[in-house]
Parts: sequence; C-alpha cells; structure tokens
Amino acid sequence: MSKKTAVVICPGRGTYNKTELGYLHKHHSNKMDFINYIDGYRRERGQPSVWELDGKAEFSFKEHNPGENAAALIYACSYGDVLDINQEKIEIVGVAGNSMGWYLALVAAGACNIKNGTHLINTMGSQMKEKIIGGQIIYPEVDENWIYSPELAKLIDEKMNEVNQHQPIVFNSIFFGGFRVIGGTEDGLRQLMKLLPLREERYPFKLMGNAAFHTPLLTETSLKAKAELPESLFQAPSIPLIDGRGKIWMPYSTNTHELWDYTLGHQVDTTYDFTKSIEVAVKEFAPDYLIITGPGMTLGGAVAQSLINKNLKGMKNKDDFKSIQAKEPVIISMAEPEQRKLVY
Repeated sequence: MSKKTAVVICPGRGTYNKTELGYLHKHHSNKMDFINYIDGYRRERGQPSVWELDGKAEFSFKEHNPGENAAALIYACSYGDVLDINQEKIEIVGVAGNSMGWYLALVAAGACNIKNGTHLINTMGSQMKEKIIGGQIIYPEVDENWIYSPELAKLIDEKMNEVNQHQPIVFNSIFFGGFRVIGGTEDGLRQLMKLLPLREERYPFKLMGNAAFHTPLLTETSLKAKAELPESLFQAPSIPLIDGRGKIWMPYSTNTHELWDYTLGHQVDTTYDFTKSIEVAVKEFAPDYLIITGPGMTLGGAVAQSLINKNLKGMKNKDDFKSIQAKEPVIISMAEPEQRKLVY
C-alpha cells in the first residue's frame, strides 16, 4: 500500500491550557531523553521543568501561561507528536506553523536540531519575561458559514484606520484563517474593541497574556534576538518549510543566513500570514493530510477556514468541511484521540 502524504502544522501560543494539563505524561512518557534534555537546559537557567509543570495537579495561569514556560511546554508536546507520526505509512512532505509554531516547525523540519531548537525556543519564549509589550485581540472576518466576508474585512480595516488616525498603534498581526489577529498597544486595543461591533457574543476577544507579536512594536525584540542568537543555530531543513509569507525553504537551496534573518527579523515584527502558508502548502505539495500537532485543538478551524477561503480540498463552506471530515479526514488533529489513531 502506498504511503499517504502529509504537511505537518505546528501550533503557537495559547494552545496549552487547563484541558491540556498532563498532555506530556499521557502521550510522551516514552520520550524522556528528549524531555530530559529540555529540562536539563532549563534547570541550568533556573526555570521549572516542563515534566513537572505538566504533572501538576491543577493548571495555574501564573505558572503555565508565562511565555518562558508555555513555549517550552508547547514545544515538548508538539515535537513529541511529530515523533509519533508513523513515517512508514505517512510521508511528511512539508512543515508549517502558526506564529510561535514557526520555531517548532524549524525543529520538525530539521532546520534546527534538538539542542539548537531548544535554545531558540526557550530564548524567544523568554523575551517578555520582564514586561509584556502590547497585546492582541482576535476578530472574525468570515460569516457563520466560514465564508470570507469582504464587508467584515473592510469594517476591520476602517476601525483600525480610525484608531490609527494620529499615529499607528494597532497593526495586523496574524491572518488566521477566518480571523484577523490584531496586535497593538494596550490603549490602541482598548479603543479598537470599543469600535468593533460585538459578534457571536464574544468578539472582539482579548488574547490573555499575549504580546503584540508580528507587529513593529516588537522591532527592538527582533534586534535583541539577533544579537543573542547566532546564525550557526540554523541549518538547511531536511523537509520543506513553509513560512509566514508562504515562502518555501527547500532542503537543497536554503540560505541559512536568510533563514536566520527571517526568523528573528520579519517573522518577529511583521504580519504573519498563516492563511497564505496553508494555501501554499496545499497547492504546492497536494498532501493527503494536514496533520496538526498538539497540544490543543484550536488550530483546526483556522486551517479549515484557510482551505474554504481558497476553495481547496473541495471545501467551500463549513458544511463541506464537516461532510468531508466525516467521510475521511483531511485535517488530523493529534490532540483529538480518534484522529490521533490515524497517524500511528
């Protein structure tokens, strides 16, 4: 039987919460060499062990949510899931990620080894340890059938321009399937939340603990990261990588200086187009599956909406997605027990 092909998608911040507590212990107790390496690195820096954090009796926002802990937890869960994919029956033909998931994708694709990836992820996750810069809100730009609405997109643009009439303080942070993630100063986001009409009784929604990722407010963070993290951490990937612009980094043509510059430059302080990365992944590699690693299951909707946006995989609306998934899943979320079985 011929192998199925898959693009692996790594999740970003906000995917390890109360319901994900214990994910490492449940799925990855057989990968202690990898986990012990992460924890040895963290102990040297006076940081709590991811194994111990994951094994806590209760989820603590104070302990689990700070970037320096959340990033390491998500990394351990996500890469552990990558290792669980049965590559005798599934060929990974590409790797992508959402926001912080780009760092995880670098490791999954072999552009950073475990040692260098751990250093990169821990360093970037700790950038806001002293003070969180700005914040993010999320707002839909699709209707109830997950169909892109030019009217909603225009409304968001107009309200952002209204806030920015004197100086830019809110920015497009992530194009996230059917949603727009907007980053900015706390004052700018407060103004915008008052201007955007309430939708679905919950949006605009403030993403708790998130900084103004992928906006010019993080330019100084980018410069600091470039000063701290050398180009030598990076190597050509062994699997094609799709970045937050839709650019593909190929195994035999990747310039590691450019990869370093993008990862710590454009990727940090400029809009991340997750929707575009999924479009490119599907059009260029035509995978049988889009496999989303854990923890969390919040990325599935955004991936589906990205496909619907471009009428890919036969999906034109939410009902098409549900119908196709019910017959033979195209999108596999490894955090969902029944779907996880499909990759073993």
